[in-house]
Amino acid sequence: MLKRIISLEYLFAAVLTALFFVVVGGFDWWWLIVLFVLFDVSMIGYLINNSVGATAYNIGHSLIGPALLAAIYIATSNQILLFVASLWLFHIFVDRALGFGLKHSTGFHHTHLGKIGKAKEK
Repeated sequence: MLKRIISLEYLFAAVLTALFFVVVGGFDWWWLIVLFVLFDVSMIGYLINNSVGATAYNIGHSLIGPALLAAIYIATSNQILLFVASLWLFHIFVDRALGFGLKHSTGFHHTHLGKIGKAKEK
């Protein structure tokens, strides 16, 4: 039950971020879909090992990155920063709504939100 509540919270945050992206940012909604997988490039670290993979993935999926970009946007009004920060935030919220949390170094399937995929089945 708790995991469903957490997933719904992240889904709600993703919807609000998408609305912000379109209404406040003035960007076309389809960019959210087209560039969604861009942030998953951080998974490439898993080709080296689980520790490097988890570190790279967590850097790409932490809320700190889009928060810093948003802060710089506030200071500079650079629309590109708002675009990237909103896309990035949307990606993180959708991932977490689906149960993909920050990774432990023990493997991709162990996240701060619990086990996923093959690890969950065991």
